[in-house]
Amino acid sequence: MTDSTLPPATYPQVTSLPADRKAQLLSGQNFWETEPIPEIGAPAVKLADGTYGLRHQSGRHDHLAMFESDPATCFPPGVAVGSSWNPDVAARLGAALGKEAVAQGVHIVLGPGINIKRSPLCGRNFEYYSEDPFLTGTLGTAFTRALQAEGPGVSVKHFAANNQETNRQTISSDVDERTLREIYLPAFEQVVTEASPATVMASYNKINGVFASENPWLLTDLLRAEWGFRGAVISDWNAVTDRVAALRAGMDLEMPGGTAAHDDDVRQALADGALSSSDLDASVQRVAALVKHIPVARPEVDYDRQHTVARELAAECAVLLRNEHDVLPIPGNVRLAVIGEFAETLRYQGGGSAHVNATRVDQPIDAIRDLALENGVSVAYARGFTIDGGADDPAQLANALDIARRSDIAVIFAGLGEAVESEGIDRPNIDLPETQVALIKAVAAVAQRTVVVLANGGVVSLEGWHDDVDAILEGFLLGQGGGHAIADILFGRVNPSGRLAETIPRRLNEHPSSLNFPGEQGHVRYGEGVMVGYRYFATFEAPVRYPFGHGLTYTRFTTSDLRVELTGDDTAQVHIDVTNSGDRFGQHVVQVYVSTDAGPVKRPIRELRGFAKVGLEPGETTTVQIELPRRAFAYWDIRHSGWVVAAGDYRIQVAQDSHTVLDEVAVSLAGDRIVTELTMDTPMGEWFDHPQVGQRVKDTLGFSAVEVSPEHMAMMASMTMTQFVNISGLDIPADALAALIEASRPA
Repeated sequence: MTDSTLPPATYPQVTSLPADRKAQLLSGQNFWETEPIPEIGAPAVKLADGTYGLRHQSGRHDHLAMFESDPATCFPPGVAVGSSWNPDVAARLGAALGKEAVAQGVHIVLGPGINIKRSPLCGRNFEYYSEDPFLTGTLGTAFTRALQAEGPGVSVKHFAANNQETNRQTISSDVDERTLREIYLPAFEQVVTEASPATVMASYNKINGVFASENPWLLTDLLRAEWGFRGAVISDWNAVTDRVAALRAGMDLEMPGGTAAHDDDVRQALADGALSSSDLDASVQRVAALVKHIPVARPEVDYDRQHTVARELAAECAVLLRNEHDVLPIPGNVRLAVIGEFAETLRYQGGGSAHVNATRVDQPIDAIRDLALENGVSVAYARGFTIDGGADDPAQLANALDIARRSDIAVIFAGLGEAVESEGIDRPNIDLPETQVALIKAVAAVAQRTVVVLANGGVVSLEGWHDDVDAILEGFLLGQGGGHAIADILFGRVNPSGRLAETIPRRLNEHPSSLNFPGEQGHVRYGEGVMVGYRYFATFEAPVRYPFGHGLTYTRFTTSDLRVELTGDDTAQVHIDVTNSGDRFGQHVVQVYVSTDAGPVKRPIRELRGFAKVGLEPGETTTVQIELPRRAFAYWDIRHSGWVVAAGDYRIQVAQDSHTVLDEVAVSLAGDRIVTELTMDTPMGEWFDHPQVGQRVKDTLGFSAVEVSPEHMAMMASMTMTQFVNISGLDIPADALAALIEASRPA
């Protein structure tokens, strides 16, 4: 019989190897390589970090990028790709990264990172796409398919509920079942079921008290049995504390290697019967199957072309937050003041294991000067502040204010230094450095028009200076081509098309995660439940600075003629016409949300269920079609351990962002017919509402013949039948109740 948890290309001959040898194959031979398997003619499989660029260390190696890696293209990090709202961007990045992996002899790329941005403070948010699981899963799927089409495999990470860096190796993420299923697991499910990743990386943290790498429900019951994953599960580096428990749970490959301590544990467990040979054989076959990602040849890659790709991708990722007086794009024949050290030293990536040794970096000031020359624009530059946060330099500030006064437009490059946003640390706040805030306010007070360009891996507060400036371009981190892309957007050679993939709150203490981040005494409670990010802000009408999905362009788009067609009992198809009513080419993101209060659970007021990015010439109209599958309408029912579509009305909404609905159409769904056998301990409310015997219950109790007030019905609803019988004083025959229970059983 074929084991459905094994990959198609298995090597059953490895199961005949001695137990000692099999144990050896389940940990790396060094920091970045698996053990070679000469018994089947297989060389070592080489792994390298690669969420947005390759960190391949052919020399000294480490996990935190303290030692240099080989030069590689630094593409836009996840925070930027998320803001593109474009699966094609994720796919182009994945394909380009796959080409470099082949050229550098890397067989498994450790990415994409698809954890949800639960809190804006997470130090690794720059690697992740979004606070929304559907947007995250769609981009991660596109990345995975495209990269693996080049030959290497991916390692989707970090599985699961790894949403902070504080105490990440020991913290227990305490998450209820519904929240896990609806928020923190769907992106992984989508990538696994739609893109078949070669590997999944188990995270450091615990989930409800059990380490992810030792969690049989997570790695076997869910990942393999339910989702059908047939690849290998690998550990995060040095994550495994109990190798035998990890193997039993379904964690195949421990990384890194180089020590035999855990191999001895495996051998002893086999001898003692604590570990079965079938568990060992399954893991060995899954690890052996990774050799299929070793290419026959290693063609060279054109790094100049890769840099062009990096530039093109970056141009789709920046988000124009504000543009008062149409100050952007910069017109010709004006005086431009460029201020801020980030203009000459671009912040383009984050710190830690994802850090890329970029082949080259476009600096914004150089690209601005080139375009200014073409447009008759004069440029003056002042540093204004230092990125390292040193003491204020009055001379630098004076110089910045001097050129700002003499300009028509002042462009300030502000943001956060890489040391603030890195693997291993979370931010203490979302503020810009005080020196930069003071500079922005001072420049805005003397300049005719002020533009702020931001460089940061996680959202930053705009309070205290937002209303003082005319335009804000949120660049996030755009990779090594970001400087050129920013200049193209500022001068209008590229029309900005990014949209926020996470909410920008007014204050940190207004964010739903703020009460329970980063936890205490080894636990972090996900107390906001499913109300993560925009789901909270929109549901409770909490004011934000900019909502999820927000982004401006230099043209205008109109949407019209929303049509929704039910294509099944619980599926639908959306059509919407989009017109570019402006005077230049641009790209528009159609955002489709589903809103309902149907069912027995509290649901967000709306949830993103579909999106599409379309490019249109001036005056052009296109019809966008978006499919809404069953899951677009479902919630996770903890009592029935499954996805349920509740009967009721659903509003299909096309929105400008998560707070601004442009049009909606209501549809009615019959929903799933859930039949549960009643017992004497079942609450009365469920007896009354039971689809098979609800009316008979009321008849038996005599409620059909008398009027029972809503207040009394509500009071009774939470009582069990046993409690009701005891307290009501009614003479209810036991055999009548037994007959109702019998009739309530599912057919």
